[in-house]
Amino acid sequence: MIRRRRKICSCREFKGISTFDGEAAEERACMDFFDFLTMIGGLALFLYGMHLLGDGLAKAAGGRFEQILERLTDNPVKAVLMGAGVTAVIQSSSAATVMVVGFVNSGIMKLQQAAWVIMGANVGTTITSWILGAQGIDSSSFLVRLCKPASFSPILAIVGVALMGAKGRTALQRDRLRSIAAVMVGFAILMFGMDTMSGAVKPLAEVPEFTGMLTRFTNPVLGLLAGTVLTAILQSSSASVGILQALCATGAVGYRAAIPIILGQNIGTCVTAMLSGMGAGRNAKRAALVHLYFNLIGTALFMTFFYVGNALLPFAFLEEPATAFGIAAVHSIFNLVAAFCLLPFSGGIVKLACLSVREEEGDAEPTKDIGEPDALAGRGHFSNALRFLDVRFLEVPSYAVERSRAAAGVLAEFAEESVNLAMELLSRYTGETAEKAAESARRLETLKEELGSYLVKLSTKDMPERDSHTLSVLFQCIGDFERISDHARNLKQTAEEIEKKGLQFSEKAKEELGVFSGAVRDILHLTVQSFQEGNLQLAGQVEPLEEVIDGLNLDIRRRHVKRLRKGKCTIELGFLLSDIAADFESVSDHCSNIAVCLLQTGDDEFDSRAYLDRLKQEENIEFRGKVLAYGERYRLP
Repeated sequence: MIRRRRKICSCREFKGISTFDGEAAEERACMDFFDFLTMIGGLALFLYGMHLLGDGLAKAAGGRFEQILERLTDNPVKAVLMGAGVTAVIQSSSAATVMVVGFVNSGIMKLQQAAWVIMGANVGTTITSWILGAQGIDSSSFLVRLCKPASFSPILAIVGVALMGAKGRTALQRDRLRSIAAVMVGFAILMFGMDTMSGAVKPLAEVPEFTGMLTRFTNPVLGLLAGTVLTAILQSSSASVGILQALCATGAVGYRAAIPIILGQNIGTCVTAMLSGMGAGRNAKRAALVHLYFNLIGTALFMTFFYVGNALLPFAFLEEPATAFGIAAVHSIFNLVAAFCLLPFSGGIVKLACLSVREEEGDAEPTKDIGEPDALAGRGHFSNALRFLDVRFLEVPSYAVERSRAAAGVLAEFAEESVNLAMELLSRYTGETAEKAAESARRLETLKEELGSYLVKLSTKDMPERDSHTLSVLFQCIGDFERISDHARNLKQTAEEIEKKGLQFSEKAKEELGVFSGAVRDILHLTVQSFQEGNLQLAGQVEPLEEVIDGLNLDIRRRHVKRLRKGKCTIELGFLLSDIAADFESVSDHCSNIAVCLLQTGDDEFDSRAYLDRLKQEENIEFRGKVLAYGERYRLP
């Protein structure tokens, strides 16, 4: 009986212990699950905050940083510094590299320059890891704690939210306030997500499965692959480095595991540029390969010297737990050393990229700079104008708007050229001039179709109010330039009919058409120049000249009727003259539309009809003075 009691007693004790252990295990599993959910939520906030921060910085820059890169000189040190500076500001080496690929594809940047900028971009992206590393600041000092991003980011969030509701006087002021607000709120969300991730992973340090997974990466090859895959998925080395810094809170990530992961992250960030280079031109693919080769060669050299040195003289710090600042330091040292060592051999990397993507017979891609946006204008730059409409630029809408405006400037010059050639045909018809006029019209039509499609894609992007307004102006103006080209085609057909039938205007009619065509040439040139330069003062001179052209049209028609009555002109020539005058007047009307559309950029509540009515009032002395001046210049003989 005694033995039986003891057996029962021990059985009960065993059952009690097993029940207690089961509940503890269940509670621990529950905690692990919710910690994991918190970590995932923190990661989501971290990635969203990084996106919001980068997007806000890009909008605040308004495409200026891309324009800085576009105007690079052949100085390699300056190019590296510019690439580093721009990337540090926009917080994304991937975005900077994709832009560089677009520049090379468009012929704006040489391949050698692209290599220097890419090296700088890799250095510039390390600034993010230092900002995130500041989360690890720990001190009892009030001032030191205040420098911790988690301490002041709530203040930035409050100020940012307040700025979102602020109303500026103009669209430009509103856009700037909203961009600054997005930067502040994005930074606060980024830091909150980072803090949430770090807090969530600390309890996971006691989970053997989690820590065991991290310790597997002490194998350099596995660590390199892990960093590459993670960054390739996120398409951001800054984000993957931030996640690694958050994992440091567990204390289970040592430098032996962290270093190969960091090296792999630099390779993984090349995926974005490689995807961007797909379907692009030959030089754009080479630019993407330059980015890949730079990181591959830099990683191979760094790992070789580092691990050989460790084998000869073991580095004690490898066994220590990694810190956020330590990871930032490793990230910066690697990219700085790689850029410093490989910069003298950048030409070799470019040659390697050229060998990987060889020349093909019949290729005619630009390999030299084509200059400023205004230098695009002209027949010789038609293909380059099309390359400016690169889909990669859509990732930076402000810059894409500027490129679209530059391409529209080329379209405007084709419209002007078409009209001038048609007028030349009216005075002296030749087959060569007729072919030039037809070719100019064809190019305009092609460019208009490409630009229209590009603007439709661009309109779906989130952009500042100012850029959105510019986009609507471009939509309207390219339509007017196309109509101007249509009237040029009508004039060309009229000239062909006159030549075919052997007709000839009287000397008086020729003189009158000469004055009329001179006024149309001038108003068209004034319109194109004001459109390309965005010069509102020039745009304000279009309407007075347009009123004079309306008067010329009426006066020429009256004079033609008088000649008909006197038998000095035929009815057939009269119809042709009437067609020419109608096309001339229509060209000036479209010039007026474009000028008025440009003037809308300076006034948010602009009413074109009210503006024209107010402008043409009798008491508007300035306007009447311009009309009189133009009237004297274009007085009929």
